[in-house]
Amino acid sequence: MSVTTVTHRVRVLASPGHRHDEILTPAALDFVGRLTAAFAQRRQELLKERRRRTLRLATGSQLDFPMVTAAVRADLDWRVAPPAPGLGDRRVEITGPPDRRMTINALNSGAKAWMADFEDATAPRWENIIGGQLNLLDAIERRIDFTTPEGREYRLGDRLATIMVRPRGWHLEEEHLEYDGQPVPAALVDFGLYFFHCAQRQMDAGYGPYFYLPKLENRYEARLWNDIFLLAQELLGIPRGTIRATVLIETITAAFEMEEILYELREHSAGLNAGRWDYLFSLIKTFGHRSDFLLPDRSRVTMTAPFMRAYTELLVRTCHQRGAHAIGGMAAQVPGKDPAANEAAMAKVRLDKEREAEDGFDGSWVAHPALVPVCREVFDRVLGERPHQLDRTRDDVEVTPADLLSVRRISGPPTADGVRTNVRVALRYFAAWLRGQGAVAIDGLMEDAATAEIARVQIWQWQRHQVIGRETVDQVLDEEIDALGAEYPWAPVTDIRALFQRTALTGELPPFFTPDAYHRHLVRRTEAGA
Repeated sequence: MSVTTVTHRVRVLASPGHRHDEILTPAALDFVGRLTAAFAQRRQELLKERRRRTLRLATGSQLDFPMVTAAVRADLDWRVAPPAPGLGDRRVEITGPPDRRMTINALNSGAKAWMADFEDATAPRWENIIGGQLNLLDAIERRIDFTTPEGREYRLGDRLATIMVRPRGWHLEEEHLEYDGQPVPAALVDFGLYFFHCAQRQMDAGYGPYFYLPKLENRYEARLWNDIFLLAQELLGIPRGTIRATVLIETITAAFEMEEILYELREHSAGLNAGRWDYLFSLIKTFGHRSDFLLPDRSRVTMTAPFMRAYTELLVRTCHQRGAHAIGGMAAQVPGKDPAANEAAMAKVRLDKEREAEDGFDGSWVAHPALVPVCREVFDRVLGERPHQLDRTRDDVEVTPADLLSVRRISGPPTADGVRTNVRVALRYFAAWLRGQGAVAIDGLMEDAATAEIARVQIWQWQRHQVIGRETVDQVLDEEIDALGAEYPWAPVTDIRALFQRTALTGELPPFFTPDAYHRHLVRRTEAGA
């Protein structure tokens, strides 16, 4: 049975859990409440502006580099803050949810940094959110361990990755915390609880509170984060500029404001990251109504596609001209039992990382510890003893708005395998989410919310432009639902089918998905213990 706790106008609407009182202290909740009081209204206004901009783009407005900030781009003198302790060398970073086993494995992986992901890789059950905060606290205190049912033990080693935390995006809310009768923004919960409990501890250990910021769509959203950082540091008496944050450029609108985003965060900036999967989802979500933005199978939209090359090369040039790290995209391969398949997967990872290192990236992401040596070896060969390649300012790169939107050059209809893969990935990810997992290995790839979003939104786009028929999708859906039920006997297949139909098929859906189109439904299902 749920209980209600009142503390400084913040209400905890959840049953007490094991050790939750160590995170949900009155002082920590008061801190989150003060951030909410200061910034919740601004967040709402920015979300309204997102919807207005979506409407403008739907009715013919063109994306361009903002004229009003031309002076910021033309001023060659400003730079972001120098790298903070533990963030000078970022040649390989690993990402994953902050569950107990992943926390230990990631920190021990040999990667330079670990992004503890409360966003796309975490199903937002209350136990996952608070458990993740406990795991981070325990890791920083070096008191974390884990033993599997089979007796395998996991403990921290001597050389650990630097912790970076990715809070949930601005569009999400935490329904278990309430302020003045409204849910607290999920981003402020994840940021606030970690910062309150761990910022000083990290500084005492010689590091600092470091973050990844997801789903930003423009410079104003970056400015909001910067103001949050300023107030948080002031409230806890932490020196201004201690926080560092890397922004994921994973929306098409943010790609047109990279310099402005760095500028807004410059005293707290740790660079930009090429969040490739959410970037593709954003492109479809934004321009899915246009036939000239019809994308083929996800497997065919590689980083060598012209519009993706323009995006990544502009990111490197922007970062290095401002003294900021440029971090490459995710390698999502998961090793299996087939040696030949593993060899082929590693070859793909190596090729991808070689392209990034040669383009000037300072490091890149992997999803599995087995990929860390491959990524590190590639960047070691390019960097040598240097911690980064910020000196490569890529003055040769010239990117126009048309280059960022040149989708037509790879557009095309899907294949039968592409349709089936999208249906399969979406269904299996929904099943995993309902079971409380935000990251799940499917067909040799680590899939999270970003790839599930691409899968469902592509099905919608292909149907909208009549390159596949509803009967084709229904047939594949029937077959994959049967396969899902056989593979996962515990899965609520009726609910999963309805969820897929509601988010990818029905004509009742508006032509623009929000990233949390199915979020509330899934959260309620996970809390019900599905």
